[in-house]
Amino acid sequence: MHCENNLFPGISVDGGFAELLKTSARSVVKLDPSLHPKDIAALADAGLTAYHAVKKAATILHPGARAVVIGAGGLGHIGIQCVKAMTPAEIIVVDPSERARALAGEIGADATIAADGKQVDTILEMTDGGGAEAIIDFVGEKGAIEDGVAMLRNAGSYYVIGYGENINVPTIDIISREINFIGNLVGSYNDLSELMTLTAQGQVTLHTSAYPLEAVNDAMADLDAGRLQGRGILVADAS
Repeated sequence: MHCENNLFPGISVDGGFAELLKTSARSVVKLDPSLHPKDIAALADAGLTAYHAVKKAATILHPGARAVVIGAGGLGHIGIQCVKAMTPAEIIVVDPSERARALAGEIGADATIAADGKQVDTILEMTDGGGAEAIIDFVGEKGAIEDGVAMLRNAGSYYVIGYGENINVPTIDIISREINFIGNLVGSYNDLSELMTLTAQGQVTLHTSAYPLEAVNDAMADLDAGRLQGRGILVADAS
């Protein structure tokens, strides 16, 4: 992720919405025969990012620990499944959408909480006032960070995936509470290979909606309006 010559299609080079994409053999992952590219395409970005963060969090999510997942959308619904597959922790999901919370419950969340302004108090009550060992934040804006820090246990770790706002925490609070903030940027080749294995095993399932490439504006409109649950996939006819 930190290569000096790193190229990211659609950001640093053209090709985000192209019918064909030039890549390297090192970037290709062999798929299990049960997997089809259009069904699992989002794993190479959203899924990889979620897995990379959860893999870090898994080191502290022991039996009896709690993980609060903020956001159960395109990345979050994958992250919830990864936490379920990789740790014995109790999973608590916070999301404003009733549909997203319902999906979270179906794919492994032990509890779901509405982001209705009372979520911090609810989490603290559920954790006997102590907070969660890990906050996995797929939102990173609109008050999620402030809430997440308030939900975090002393000596806990906050995994930052979503972005859009700043972390404003007095350094004395970081010191006295011994809390950690951990950034997560996409993931490694090995992460992706491991995620594909979990998917082939049926432990991670993508919830997606497919659009033809020419309907990209419809996909964007559905995303902006909150009509898109899970992840959107653009399918190009490259025949």
